Amino acid sequence: MNQHLQFFTDETAAPGAQRREFLEIGRRAGRFPSALARRHDGSSDVEVSVWCSNDYLGMGQHPSVLEAAKTAITAFGAGSGGSRNIGGNNFYHVLLEQELAELHGKEAALIFSSGYTANDGALTVLAGHAPGTLVFSDALNHASIIDGLRHSRAEKRIFRHNDVAHLRELLTEADPARPKLIVLESVYSMSGDVAPLAGIADLAEEFGATTFVDEVHAVGMYGPQGAGIAAREGIADRFTVYMGTLAKGYGTAGGYIAGPAALVEAVRSLSRPFIFTTSLPPATAASALAAVQHLRSSDTERDRLAANAQLLHRLLKDVRIPFVSDGSHIVSVFVGDDAQCRRASEILLTRHGIYVQPINAPSVREGEEILRIAPSATHTLGDVEKFADALDGIWQELGIARGGVRGVA
Repeated sequence: MNQHLQFFTDETAAPGAQRREFLEIGRRAGRFPSALARRHDGSSDVEVSVWCSNDYLGMGQHPSVLEAAKTAITAFGAGSGGSRNIGGNNFYHVLLEQELAELHGKEAALIFSSGYTANDGALTVLAGHAPGTLVFSDALNHASIIDGLRHSRAEKRIFRHNDVAHLRELLTEADPARPKLIVLESVYSMSGDVAPLAGIADLAEEFGATTFVDEVHAVGMYGPQGAGIAAREGIADRFTVYMGTLAKGYGTAGGYIAGPAALVEAVRSLSRPFIFTTSLPPATAASALAAVQHLRSSDTERDRLAANAQLLHRLLKDVRIPFVSDGSHIVSVFVGDDAQCRRASEILLTRHGIYVQPINAPSVREGEEILRIAPSATHTLGDVEKFADALDGIWQELGIARGGVRGVA
């Protein structure tokens, strides 16, 4: 065997990497959160209830979203035919960008094939093309943010997670003449905690910094018309660039940025992930547009999601099952051991028909393994109660430590 192949064959070649099992499921439109899961032994499929989907509001099955996709695919076919600048610029792309810019109160927006490429592609340009830019990045920012900043080759400072005082220290130490960019998330994907946006906005204004806020786990779910956490706090106009996704609250696929026209145009003209990628299929853009438009006029889905998350938080507190934060709809139940986390997930699936994926390194640090639970707008209050009862029994059976809300370092 050649040495290159041997490296990837040898299980000891990648310390810290954990083998991950992917459950093959087929969610059933009209019956969310129900899905059919395929057994690994090849026997018949079983019905499960999905508790880890990022389609938080169930928009992936909403009638208006499905109808928009069907209409567009009938009119334009399955694919876009090319990149945006070579044959793949459909009018649904343009309409979607206009809608997103309006949602965030910004001059322009730009859509990407995924949230990952939106962060990577936008930050590579915004951090890397203004000479001398110094970036201030939250310690728990998503991998796509980390990669974008690495690709930008900009100098960066990492501030402790959600620590406004530490960010101030770093900004104070920086050369006042250097361009500054602060990059953060509003809702953090693994912990579910919420950034102190007002304090960070204050610092950005004091030190003349541009801000880039990833709201992927907030758009659709929070704020007037689903515009996100900053909009909920009434401070949306104090941030420069918003980044969001169409694959979570909006139930489809793709990512985007929204901000000043000059910055968006720079990304459109210079971002390699945007320039050299086939554009979203028109049917995807059309369905995303329908989802955004619906959630701008409907609070029903947001209210259901909030009620389910609040109930689950309360029930878990009652039985002292520890979770990381009660600041959002993401309920990250703390296990702290890889084997126990996997076993808890297995019991949920095999005994209770509940699918929750165990989260281990590198998504979280070793020793901080979690069950990342995502109650959705499509679960009922009865579903939430049954889920909490199931977890209580598993915690007792496996002897997993109990406690209160842990917070996040």
